[in-house]
Amino acid sequence: MSGLGHSIQFGGWQWFGDQTLINLIAASTNALNGALLARRPDHFRQYTVIGVILMALLGGIGGGVTRDVLINQVPSALTNPAFITLSVIFGYVGYKVAYGPGQLFREGFFQLMTAFSLPWYAVAAAEKSAAAGIPAIGILLLAVIGPTAGRFYIDLCSGVPPKQFIRSEWFVGTALLTGVVWIACDTAGLSTWWSAWIPVTAGFCFRLAALFYGWEEPLASEPAGIVVHKPHVLLGRKLHDKSDQELHDLGLLVEDAPAR
Repeated sequence: MSGLGHSIQFGGWQWFGDQTLINLIAASTNALNGALLARRPDHFRQYTVIGVILMALLGGIGGGVTRDVLINQVPSALTNPAFITLSVIFGYVGYKVAYGPGQLFREGFFQLMTAFSLPWYAVAAAEKSAAAGIPAIGILLLAVIGPTAGRFYIDLCSGVPPKQFIRSEWFVGTALLTGVVWIACDTAGLSTWWSAWIPVTAGFCFRLAALFYGWEEPLASEPAGIVVHKPHVLLGRKLHDKSDQELHDLGLLVEDAPAR
């Protein structure tokens, strides 16, 4: 017993069942992404080791916690210690990876993993929202918030415009598309299995195509003189053959510190 008379529990470590393993893989992927992102030049703000790991936690569990709080449920990350533990471990891995190779990995093959975790979390949010009695419009909103809130927190803490509000390879659009397909499958009476994997596959393929071909959301009408950002690197476009200037423009190359 604690001093307040409460029985302290240590949570139930769950790895399998109810798609827990896939959720843990997605959380670990997002945590590693958060740590690597925190070390990118446009995000890095003299973070400490703890700061980088906290960024990994924001990326790994931020979206799921936000989703669960909005539907008035205790977040899964707080009841299953595996979520926080894996996020911390992969956050430290992201911190220890050498900067250059780490960013090349993040902008290359690793995009395949994040392209999967985005629609997966959108489906998880849609399923939980529907089970909580949320109507269709709310399900769509949470299908967007669930997979993207973690990135929002990282960008906000780093003092850069959140990815949701600027041009990107249909980051929000992928989550929204996944939510729409999930609602269509559920309304059609498909089984839980098909209602999950059809929208995940649709979202994954769309996101992957957007990354490969450089599809981006259209910009809003702008005042004259506004400079449009340079296109992002395209997935599979021989990143290792980029010049130093191209890598620098992409935020993947850091100049050597001046001699003292």
